[in-house]
Amino acid sequence: MGDSRGGCCPPMDLFRSEPMQLVQLIIPIESARLAVSYLGDLGLLQFKDLNSEKSPFQRTYAGQIKKCGEMARTLRFFKEQMLKAGLSPSAKSLAETDIDVDDLEVKLRELEAELIEMNANGEKLLRSYNELVEYKIVLKKAGDFFPSAQQSATAQRREMGSSQMGEESIETPLLQEQETSADLSKQVKLGFITGLVPRGKSMAFERILFRATRGNVFLKQVPIEAPVTDPVSGEKMEKNVFMVFYSGERAKNKILKISDAFGANRYPFTEDHCKQALMISEVSGKISDLKSTIDAGSLHRDYLLRTIGDQFEQWNLKVKKEKSIHHTLNMLSLDVTKKCLVAEAWSPVFATKQLQEALQRASVDSNSQVGAILQVLHTRELPPTYFCTNKFTAAFQEIVDAYGVAKYQEANPGVYTIVTFPFLFAVMFGDWGHGICLLLATLILIVREKKLSSQKLGDITEMTFGGRYVIMMMSLFSIYTGFIYNECFSVALDLFGPSAYACRDLSCRDAYSIGLIKVRDTYPFGVDPAWHGTRTELPFLNSLKMKMSILLGVAQMNLGIMLSYCNATFFSNSVNIWFQFIPQMIFLNSLFGYLSVLIILKWYTGSQADLYHIMIYMFLSPTDELGDNQLFPGQKTAQLVLLLLALVSVPWMLLPKPFILKRQHENRRQGQSYAPVQATEDTLHSEANHDSHGHGHEEFEFSEVFVHQLIHTIEFVLGAVSNTASYLRLWALSLAHSQLSIVFYEKVLLLAWGYDNIVILIVGIIIFIFATVGVLLIMETLSAFLHALRLHWVEFQNKFYEGDGYKFYPFSFAMIEDEDD
Repeated sequence: MGDSRGGCCPPMDLFRSEPMQLVQLIIPIESARLAVSYLGDLGLLQFKDLNSEKSPFQRTYAGQIKKCGEMARTLRFFKEQMLKAGLSPSAKSLAETDIDVDDLEVKLRELEAELIEMNANGEKLLRSYNELVEYKIVLKKAGDFFPSAQQSATAQRREMGSSQMGEESIETPLLQEQETSADLSKQVKLGFITGLVPRGKSMAFERILFRATRGNVFLKQVPIEAPVTDPVSGEKMEKNVFMVFYSGERAKNKILKISDAFGANRYPFTEDHCKQALMISEVSGKISDLKSTIDAGSLHRDYLLRTIGDQFEQWNLKVKKEKSIHHTLNMLSLDVTKKCLVAEAWSPVFATKQLQEALQRASVDSNSQVGAILQVLHTRELPPTYFCTNKFTAAFQEIVDAYGVAKYQEANPGVYTIVTFPFLFAVMFGDWGHGICLLLATLILIVREKKLSSQKLGDITEMTFGGRYVIMMMSLFSIYTGFIYNECFSVALDLFGPSAYACRDLSCRDAYSIGLIKVRDTYPFGVDPAWHGTRTELPFLNSLKMKMSILLGVAQMNLGIMLSYCNATFFSNSVNIWFQFIPQMIFLNSLFGYLSVLIILKWYTGSQADLYHIMIYMFLSPTDELGDNQLFPGQKTAQLVLLLLALVSVPWMLLPKPFILKRQHENRRQGQSYAPVQATEDTLHSEANHDSHGHGHEEFEFSEVFVHQLIHTIEFVLGAVSNTASYLRLWALSLAHSQLSIVFYEKVLLLAWGYDNIVILIVGIIIFIFATVGVLLIMETLSAFLHALRLHWVEFQNKFYEGDGYKFYPFSFAMIEDEDD
């Protein structure tokens, strides 16, 4: 599971996982970090956590991991800043230099502090710039309408004062001043406030001002043509310039609070026209100076980010490696002298020499006085499962692993899946025209695999790209079965010579069998094209594909049972050979193996025997004469013998095995209480053998074992029938694919071709292409893929595959490089 790293794996097959060993490493503290680093480059050790009882904060290297986490946070901050600036980390591969982690930490901290300071200064300058831009707009707009607005406000004030001259009412405005009502001859000077308010809030702003002051204000608003940048939020928004005239301090305070609540920005304004022009000139000068300062700061900031971007990937990889190294070191335990670290790890047997060389190199490079020690431990613990795969076999292995990871050195169905999976898919998808389209699409992915593998793809695209070689095999087998079915977009072609049949008269195509006469030798490969288009095509192809599905299904189920024999032999489990493999082979082949032989005999002899009748009455009336259904001499006797063997094989599977396992358990408990520890390989095989029955070290429960065996026996007996019937999906989906192709070809393409109209023809061709791609090349491909997956997971693998192991996940820097941030 997992690709081979750097060609480290020796040539091997995939039938069984790599032999594994549990090794103990004793590493001096001064060379521990370098040793773990070299082992990470090697990528062939899966460390065990020897400090599982400790929390992450209690471990030896918690401080270093915290430091690496802080550096990773800083690098994420740099990446965010680069993305905001429209920059990206340099993609060019830099040769890794030896960077000291402490120096890198100091450098990152300094760069972060400098960047934060530059950001803060830039934000302050930008806010000041935006405020000055708004101030300039207010000065220009308010200067245009101030005289007229002031006259209107004064007139309104006089009008309100005269109307209230002799009135004493509870409706007197709240902001009415006592001095005003006492002496109307005094002229009240109106104050004013100017600023900008968001246009979306301007109506509510005006309404609240009117209600809060009982109408004792005068508001003038003028919209700004172009959106302006808000100094606070930094967002572009449409605003209005407003000017509020008021009388009295109470009114002023209310206006200030309301403007703050509505996010209005207030700016000072003078009545003197000359001072207004002078202020506009001063503001324009400040804007120009700030613009130059902001541009210079932005250039300096971009230069700093580019400098960071050139080394970002190198720094990021260094921090990731350091963090993973110290995380691994935290899984090691200190010895009693506090001078060495002790590690336990799983590794492939072939990697022993490479591990020793890496440890020796670490000792030399770290100038350690004491070398690291590697020794193999004997254990009864089940090792992880490790398959050395390449880019071709990895996808097929993933199909198997999705069902369950193989137990240690269990027979791996992935070897056979490389051939059987695409072949069963092709049986359901057989059309060499569609197969070629599928192959061309896959070749695009294969040709561009280097470019695509370095890009971040979508979920569907990444899944398709990962299975590109599976799809390639599926398309190649589809071309092969398409030649057998003689179908190219549902059209039969004389590719391998002329048809063996010819028409006797013009009406022969409407006849079932009369009218076609054989005039040549049999068509050399695949279905004779003369069958296509006749009334007998569907019955003939139905019979052919249905019987072929049964033959393929029985063959694959027999292969599964044979693999259970391979497992039993490898693990020296004679009980499974005699009381599982043999009765299962007898039962399956006494019924459905016999049916397969009858199918072949019927094809060979051309007999008209009814196979349904033979199989049904083999159970209902086994002693009756066969009559016309007899295919070979002695068939009746053979059927009686096969029926008897099938009946005997059921108790053969059920009864002896639990009693034998009980006796073996008693013998082990009595005679092997003080037996010495076995060698590693024998121990692992013995342990796997015992665990396969669920009672290796636990107390033996005869009732549980018997019930488990009963369930297993019933499952196999019923599954032999249901699994064989399940393979008929090969026939059903092949028929559906063929008929859909015919419908699209005849009812779309040929129908459009029949009209003497170029527009209808073009529309028909477009519909045919979209229907072929959408339905036949995408939906039908997915459907056939899922059905082939089910046949492998359920019908094939349940005959022998336990799939209760766990993957080998080595500590490898190559995996760290593939991880996202």
